[in-house]
Amino acid sequence: MKITQKAIFLGLSALLALAAAGCKKGGQGSGSASDVRVLNYLDLTIANSAQEITDVWDKFSQNHPDIKVVREDLFNEPFHNKIEAYAAAGQLPDVVYAWPSGRSTTLHTQHLLKDLSPLIQKDGLDSLMVPGALDPNAQGAGYIAILPRAITSSHAFYVNNEVLRDAGLQPAKTYAELKAQVPVLRSKGYQTVLMANQDTWVMQSCLFSLIAGRFCGEGWEQRILRGEAKFTDPDFVKALEFVRTLYDDGVLSRDSLTTDYGSVVGQFATNRGAYLVDGDWRIAAFITDKSTGEGLITPERQKNFTITVFPDIEGAKLNKSTSGILGTGWGIAASIPEGSPKEAAAWELVKWLSGREIQTWLLETGGITTPTRTDIDIAALTLEPLQRAGGNLASQYRVSTAVIDGVFDAEVHVPINDGLQAIGMGTAAPGQIAAAAQQAFESWKAKQ
Repeated sequence: MKITQKAIFLGLSALLALAAAGCKKGGQGSGSASDVRVLNYLDLTIANSAQEITDVWDKFSQNHPDIKVVREDLFNEPFHNKIEAYAAAGQLPDVVYAWPSGRSTTLHTQHLLKDLSPLIQKDGLDSLMVPGALDPNAQGAGYIAILPRAITSSHAFYVNNEVLRDAGLQPAKTYAELKAQVPVLRSKGYQTVLMANQDTWVMQSCLFSLIAGRFCGEGWEQRILRGEAKFTDPDFVKALEFVRTLYDDGVLSRDSLTTDYGSVVGQFATNRGAYLVDGDWRIAAFITDKSTGEGLITPERQKNFTITVFPDIEGAKLNKSTSGILGTGWGIAASIPEGSPKEAAAWELVKWLSGREIQTWLLETGGITTPTRTDIDIAALTLEPLQRAGGNLASQYRVSTAVIDGVFDAEVHVPINDGLQAIGMGTAAPGQIAAAAQQAFESWKAKQ
C-alpha cells in the first residue's frame, strides 16, 4: 500500500513539474493563456487578400512562436452578424477587428473592449500617432477601445476618364453638369454613377452622409445630439429629397438597388459607368494583386482614372466636402484580466497589426490611404497611380463632415439606411423617412 501511495505521489510530482516547465517555456503564459482568438475582417475578393495570411499573420506567428493565434476570417454582413452573436453570448474573441463606432456600436456601448490607453502610454505609442488618431471622443466607447490604423474618407468619387472621353465629356464639376451628362452617357450605353446600393449601409455611409453635411452644414449631427435640431428640420429633409432627385434624374440608376458590393467594382473596371461612389478603401479592389501579378485595372490604365469628391450641389450650404471618420482598428476583449499573460499576448498582436510594418504593408497593398503612424515615409513607397490618387484625396476637399453610422446608434442609423433604399424604390417619401429617423432618435435618447 505504501508503494502505491509513493508511486502516486511521484506521478503527481512529475506532472506538476511538467506543468511548471510548460509555463516557463510559454513566456507570457502557458497553454490557453498564450492562445489568442481573433475575429478578422477579410475580403478574399480584393487584390492582395491572400498575401495578408502570409505577410501579416504567418509572420507574426514566426516572430512570436509562444503565441498561438486562432483566427476566424469573415467579411461584410456575416462578420457583423457574428460579432453580435458573440457579444450576446458573452463569448467575444480575445482580439477583434472593429470600427470606432457605427457598425461596432454594441462593442462600444456595452464596453466589451478594453481601454487601451494604459497600454499605449506604457509603450509610448502615443508619440508615434497622428493628431486625432487617439482621441477618445472619436470612439463610441468614450475611451480608446481600438488602436486605429487609418483616417478614412467614407466617400470617394471615382472618375473613369476612358468612358468620359469616349462620350466626349469632361469630369463634372457641378451637379447640373453631372445631370446633363446622363443622356449623353446613356446614348453610348454607359451608366452615369455606379453604386452598390443593395447593401443598405453603402448609400448612407458613402454618399448620403456627404449630402447631409452639405445641406445641413458642419456639426449638424452634434446639433441633433444636443437637441438643438431635428431630423425633421427642412435641411435634413432637403438632403433626403436630393437622394430622390439622384434617381429621378437618372444620375443613379434604380438598378443600383440590386447591385451587390462585390460586383460593382467589376462593372466600373470594365467601363460600365463613368463614375463610382464608394469609400477610399475601395482602391484595394482595383490594384495589382502581388500574388498573381494581375489586377482589375492595370497600372497603365489607372492613369485614366482620378479620385475626387462629389460635384458641387447647387443650393447646398457646403461644397467640396467629404464625409470622414477615424478608421478601423483592433481591440482587446474587456473580459481578459488586466496584467494577465493573455492580455500581454493580445496586446502584442494588436501592436503588430497596427504597427509601422503592417501600416506600410497596407499602404502598399491598397488597404489604407491615410495611415495613423507618423514614422512612415509614404513618398518612398512604390505605389500604383490609383493609390497615389487616393493619397491625394485630402487635397480635393476643404471640409470633412460626419459619417452617420459613426455618430448615431444602430437604432437610429438603420432606419435611415432602410429609408434611403425605400426612397430609391419609390416606396417612401423623404418626409416620412425624416419622421422615422427622428422617432428612432427620440426612442434611443429616452433609453440613455
